[in-house]
Amino acid sequence: MFRSRSKDEKAPTGKVTADLSKQPRDPQAPKGRPTPKRSEAQSQRRRAVTPTLDRKEAMRRQREARRADLARQREALATGDERFLPARDRGPVRRFVRDFVDSRFFVAEMFLPLAVVILVLSVIQVGQMQTIATVLWLGVIVLIVVDSIGLAIRLRKQLKQRFPDTPKRGAVAYALMRSLQMRRLRLPKPQVKRGERP
Repeated sequence: MFRSRSKDEKAPTGKVTADLSKQPRDPQAPKGRPTPKRSEAQSQRRRAVTPTLDRKEAMRRQREARRADLARQREALATGDERFLPARDRGPVRRFVRDFVDSRFFVAEMFLPLAVVILVLSVIQVGQMQTIATVLWLGVIVLIVVDSIGLAIRLRKQLKQRFPDTPKRGAVAYALMRSLQMRRLRLPKPQVKRGERP
């Protein structure tokens, strides 16, 4: 077990066949090739890791690819092409939610214009105008909350009927966020007209 090997065993074998290289090597047997010097091994490793392109060229190509992806994504947001939409807008459930929201009118989409009007009324230094602004503000908030609850209930019901086995996580929140945007500013662009049911 602890004896030294004989000269025959220590001598490297001249013939190494392809069959032997495929079989598992005995740890006591010689490997059939000299161990490379450290400098040679490091230079081989560096050659394997170094990319074929120089750094500037690689960065330029990466920028061009990113620009092309963004251009395709912008076009998809305008046309509704599912292949190039961002991940949050892809899929049949999200498309149905968009069409469901776009086919109806919601008070929430008028929030920004109404907020500007209320802000102007509250700036006017007349006691009645400020009271009217406060009442309008409360009325708008109550209408938006009631409208949003109605949207969530109707949408959940429709999603259960149309997509019983498909995951619907985040679909209602997606609809509420879309209903808060003015119709012409929504992305992806609306694909259905108002009153046209999806």
